Amino acid sequence: MISTHETSRPAELSLRAAAIVAGLGLLVMAVLAAFANFSVLQNLVVAGDANATAVKIVGSAGSFRMGITFFLITAILDVLVAWALYVLLKPAHKSLSMLAAGFRVVYATIFAAALTNLFNALRIFTGADSLKALPTDQLYAQGMGSLDAFKSGWNIGLVFFGLHLLLLGYLVFKSGYASKWPGIVLGILLTFAGLGYLADSFGTFLNPNYNISIAQFAFIGEVLLIFWLLWKGIKGFGKKPEQD
Repeated sequence: MISTHETSRPAELSLRAAAIVAGLGLLVMAVLAAFANFSVLQNLVVAGDANATAVKIVGSAGSFRMGITFFLITAILDVLVAWALYVLLKPAHKSLSMLAAGFRVVYATIFAAALTNLFNALRIFTGADSLKALPTDQLYAQGMGSLDAFKSGWNIGLVFFGLHLLLLGYLVFKSGYASKWPGIVLGILLTFAGLGYLADSFGTFLNPNYNISIAQFAFIGEVLLIFWLLWKGIKGFGKKPEQD
């Protein structure tokens, strides 16, 4: 006869493993994306100045390639994290958890596709042989166009990421894995982060001069989620919520 403790142990390990995979995945993603975005992209791209941008990218082509690679790894990890969060939160609501994972996978797909624009910009600025016959100004304009296309693609993807966070906030609260008030706070912060991404993305679409960044003030929920996941992965879970 198998004891109750023994029969519940595999599920307990599965939830803890999912929490650790999701937490570590998000932590690595945060480091890689921060480097690629702030240390590489924002440092090398000079808004409105194609010549200065070209000079910086050509002089730091290796760093630019590394930034693209880190972005690509981040997109791959997004899919892994989507799966881990689905495993972790499906006891709370299987259908919504699957939808949340789907939104994150769609975001990762769009983001990965948008990265082709960065490769194209690098090819243009570093003077690919097939493009040398074109005037320099025209080449640089095409390069800036590719960089803008990457940003536009990323903004489209962030709509789906924002929807993912909205559902994630609800599922974290509903799961009951966190005690009442911490669960409410984490759920609210994740929801706020999701709304921030949605507001910024649609603001950019509707107003070409939109220069507000709500998401940069709404990231606290994402940071707390990382630490919460790692803590739960180490500490373990109590009774699983009843599935809807």
